Amino acid sequence: MKVLAAMSGGVDSAVAAARAVEAGHEVVGVHLALSRMPGTLRTGSRGCCTVEDSNDAWRACDVLGIPYYVWDFSERFKEDVVDDFIAEYEAGRTPNPCMRCNERIKFAALLEKAIALGFDAVCTGHYAKVIRDSEGNPELHRAADWAKDQSYVLGVLTHEQLEHCIFPLADTPSKAEVRAEAEARGLSVANKPDSHDICFIPDGDTRGWLAERIDMEPGAIVDQEGKALGEHEGAHAFTVGQRKGLKLGTPAADGKPRFVLEIRPKENKVIVGPEALLAVDELRGIRISWAGLPIADAAAGTEFDCMVQVRAHGDPVDARARVEAQEDGSNVLVATLIEPMRGVAPGQTMVIYQGTRVLGQATIDSARSTAWDPSLVS
Repeated sequence: MKVLAAMSGGVDSAVAAARAVEAGHEVVGVHLALSRMPGTLRTGSRGCCTVEDSNDAWRACDVLGIPYYVWDFSERFKEDVVDDFIAEYEAGRTPNPCMRCNERIKFAALLEKAIALGFDAVCTGHYAKVIRDSEGNPELHRAADWAKDQSYVLGVLTHEQLEHCIFPLADTPSKAEVRAEAEARGLSVANKPDSHDICFIPDGDTRGWLAERIDMEPGAIVDQEGKALGEHEGAHAFTVGQRKGLKLGTPAADGKPRFVLEIRPKENKVIVGPEALLAVDELRGIRISWAGLPIADAAAGTEFDCMVQVRAHGDPVDARARVEAQEDGSNVLVATLIEPMRGVAPGQTMVIYQGTRVLGQATIDSARSTAWDPSLVS
């Protein structure tokens, strides 16, 4: 096939491209320029899509003997990922920009352009697997190495997109093997650190970054019964489950720490309470998408067993799920958790699984707890 290899400048994408070449595909490497700050530099494992990353991607393509291009997606990245990130925080939600980048940039904008240019597929260094069912339909599954599995952040991929995805690292048993292979192939990125944190906030100071872009107004911090405890400098700087930075001064009656239970940006109010009240029993998700064809029960709106994961490296939790049709014509994915889950915030992504298979995902609109009634806070 004619394959476009997305080259991040890291070891995973370099080895994935090498394996695609070895498999006999006609491979072209492309690095996505996502930042309008060309002087941005990587600091250890912080940051990505930097000058160094672009150069590392070029060197890998040179070793592999494949063409190399840089595509400028910075404007679309700003609109679809960065601006969305700001808007979600303004609405009191906690977004996952990596999910949005995969959805709208790497497997939408990139794939659309690749197909328009005559490529058959896009190859990336993600640890995940595409398996065909008995009728040839693609399914997204966890990678062999669960410690490195990235199927969660790929849960936004659709049936049509999976038809054109190649993940050469799917069956690799460990990251150590990938690094050893890179070194054996003469790739200079063999020992390059993995990138962490949000790529457009390389110093990791999300609160400070948001403060420069969102108008912060002082407001009240109240407990789970509505009693005023203190004042914050801006509700948008908090997230559900947060313990540090509340600066309340007065300890709780039981002497235990308080945690953020809910953020109400319209009221500019932050609600805090004991850790036990972070446990939620039901998640309701909007903007549903299916990774491949939806299973029969989901399509019919009947309940089905599944597992729910709400963080990239979080543990999946057993659940019963169903799709509820709304009066406005939209659908809501409702997941009733068998065991409560702690610290879930609106805006996070819930990805649902059956075994190793990713069924689909939805953006959490609300997380409900039988232990606490938010309406008590007026």
